[in-house]
Amino acid sequence: MAAETPFSQRTRARALASMAAEPVDVFVIGGGITGAGIARDAALRGFRTALVDKGDFAGATSSRSSRLIHGGLRYLEQYDFHLVREASRERRLLLDLAPHLVRPLAFLFPVYRGARVPAWRLWAGMWLYDLLAAFRNVRLHRWLGRRAALKAEPGLRQRGLVGAALYYDAQADDARLVLAAIRGAAQAGALVANYTEVTSLVRPDGHVRGAMVRDAITGEARTVRALIVVNATGPWVDALRRLDDPQAPPLLRLTKGAHVAVPRARIGNTHAVTLTSPIDGRVMFVLPWGDLSYVGTTDTDDVAQPDDVRASGSDVVYLLRSANAFFPQARLAPHDVICSWAGLRPLLAPERELAASAVSREHRIVESASGLITIAGGKLTTFRVMGRDMVDRVARRLHQLDGRPIPRRPPTDRVPLPGGEAADLDVLVEAARAREVPEPTARHLVQAYGSEAAAVLNLVERDRALGKPIVPGRPEIWAEVTHAVEREMALRLADVLMRRLHLFSETRDQAMPATSAVADHVGELLGWDAARRSEEIADYAKHVAQSRAYLKEVARVSRA
Repeated sequence: MAAETPFSQRTRARALASMAAEPVDVFVIGGGITGAGIARDAALRGFRTALVDKGDFAGATSSRSSRLIHGGLRYLEQYDFHLVREASRERRLLLDLAPHLVRPLAFLFPVYRGARVPAWRLWAGMWLYDLLAAFRNVRLHRWLGRRAALKAEPGLRQRGLVGAALYYDAQADDARLVLAAIRGAAQAGALVANYTEVTSLVRPDGHVRGAMVRDAITGEARTVRALIVVNATGPWVDALRRLDDPQAPPLLRLTKGAHVAVPRARIGNTHAVTLTSPIDGRVMFVLPWGDLSYVGTTDTDDVAQPDDVRASGSDVVYLLRSANAFFPQARLAPHDVICSWAGLRPLLAPERELAASAVSREHRIVESASGLITIAGGKLTTFRVMGRDMVDRVARRLHQLDGRPIPRRPPTDRVPLPGGEAADLDVLVEAARAREVPEPTARHLVQAYGSEAAAVLNLVERDRALGKPIVPGRPEIWAEVTHAVEREMALRLADVLMRRLHLFSETRDQAMPATSAVADHVGELLGWDAARRSEEIADYAKHVAQSRAYLKEVARVSRA
């Protein structure tokens, strides 16, 4: 069973040894959502595939998104109908391929007198949105009058409210979606390893034929030989291209997307709410996430290195002011923020000057003279299409190199991601409840692991202590830490707390009081000594401090 397939540090060690011992057909650099989609597609076509990332899977942009799988309503303003149609189709597919991670979400888009988007334009846009989805969205949109809009969202500002559109998109656990796609690639035969950095490209005949890599955990260096090397490194795309050609012109325009999470009770929103910021008119969202709401996103040019990007004081003030303008009773202030996060979007650099929010979300594949194939642009929603398009190019190049037949495209639109094999999540919740699991924990496990929730509960049956909550009053249990290490290749404390369990972003204290105990548990499984344990706790504390740095900036602005 897939649920019992190991995916651990031992799997990683074997993968690294195997990719160094024997050449691969395709070597994918980058373990975000784009690389994950490429590796899965390539492995399903029967290509010997390897993937590495210098950090954790989804360690950067792919775990710092707005967590939306959406058609892109705002792209209609840019007349990008192809992208909206493509994204709408992918949204429909992902709701079926990973129903535990991608869930329908109702959005309310209020309209006010004098707003940048008037009622008639929104009304027309909603019909076009449904049309481009071939009228196969979760539900068709509805128009609500002023009274109905306030009944749906009582906290909305009443002054000037005309009405609202009610429409549907989907919300996703972005980090776990990447992990599911990576594990899907591994189950199809791909060799994958996190914390493995490419230090140089290998060009024995003037063509890129592999890379030198360094294991960030052990320090060991290896050479991976490959017929085709794919650059899917997101914000690092141009940096990797310069390893191939120091004069390579930039492909990307990096823009920062920042978010803040606040207690949902402060805003009181029932739906996801689409807003146009009164500050600059750009479309943004207030989105429900359990007992939190998160507000995002910004869309500003940024010169920070991808490893250093964070929400600034001005980002936080912008997001809170925008939310307060539509929910005046919330009176959100910086001290209300539970957590902040930010990522860099690897958007295609436009040929002419455009506002950051107007830059295309389409993707582009570029091949260098030496054969390095790079994919740039794109969005979370369309990762499967990006993977398909890239592997189509790879298949043609392999055919040219050694004459092998071009294989059929695999049915990635029908093969569920790990955990997505069961469509009826309520049945899975009841199965977990039958094992004497509290309802909140049962629902949490099913939403995180889908049909693989049973594998987590099997650990509890072997050791009842693993059924206890990690943080009192929350649904996460200790068995998930074991599962993260043994079935999800978590190698560091931050992997567990930030991307596997989300305790970093869902607790006011970022689960700092639990770090010592979690480090003990992870360290026992991975064989850490006391020094490594201390290093892991210190590293996690740095992530926490970085996410809170905006507080000092806001204080400086206030004093000024």
